[in-house]
Amino acid sequence: MKNLLTLMSNPANPLLTDDIVSRYVARLDDVTGISWLSEGVAVDIYFEDDLAEAKESLRPDLSAEDFDFAFQQTDQRRKKLLVADMDSTIIQCECIDELADFAGLKAEISAMTEAAMQGHVDFEQTLRDRVALLKGMDEAILQQVYAERVHLMPGAVALIKTMNAGGANTVLVSGGFTFFTSRVAAVTGFQVNRANTLDIKDGKLTGLVLPPIVDSKTKLESLLEFQKKAKLSRHETMAVGDGANDILMIAEAGLGVAYHAKPAAEKAADIIIAQADLTALLYLQGYSDQDFVTE
Repeated sequence: MKNLLTLMSNPANPLLTDDIVSRYVARLDDVTGISWLSEGVAVDIYFEDDLAEAKESLRPDLSAEDFDFAFQQTDQRRKKLLVADMDSTIIQCECIDELADFAGLKAEISAMTEAAMQGHVDFEQTLRDRVALLKGMDEAILQQVYAERVHLMPGAVALIKTMNAGGANTVLVSGGFTFFTSRVAAVTGFQVNRANTLDIKDGKLTGLVLPPIVDSKTKLESLLEFQKKAKLSRHETMAVGDGANDILMIAEAGLGVAYHAKPAAEKAADIIIAQADLTALLYLQGYSDQDFVTE
């Protein structure tokens, strides 16, 4: 069983060099190989040192770098299930905050969203409170927000389509709304999407969310459901998110990833992606640029 250190930078700003790799190779006693997954962007360093000791020794310096890193075992890196959050993870915005902007309430609702993502308030209650403030909004605004404000995170399409092509199941579970998850799933390739449903009558938002509420427990249950359905071992599963309501699934997954995340989510994660884009989740699994599927 080999151990592995993967270094990853943002493809938009490739930072990795042979000198950087050599610096960390020199601090590992039994390096058995080096493999570039993407020139300047992602590289694997294989080693036989004790994994825990290597982590303890190198983590302080790696954490201060302008690139991301991950320690893993090579026989457990390829995943067969991905469960992902949507807002600020697969897409670049919080949809409810963008809806609020059209109601002139963005500052107020964004503050409530941030408190929920930090884990400072109860998610379900603050969701109901935020949606209540949108009562009377024209249903057409949902489509306008999707068309004008919803942008995919870089690497989202490659991540989902490549994992699908590799035989994995990809599941989008959001504390947001089905109006957006269904459309994001369609353009990225997620095989399943789950979220909350806004109550709409006569073309207007009623200010209510239809039960059941999709929350952190739902995300965890979805991970366990699809893991069991496919008879997967825990190490074959991955979860990625950015906020407090992602903590349960991040902690339970074989590989829990905090993506440009809040501190609470980072504490629960195995790996923190703070610099790279979503293709980092492919490099973590050993995919190289040549393996990426984007169409």
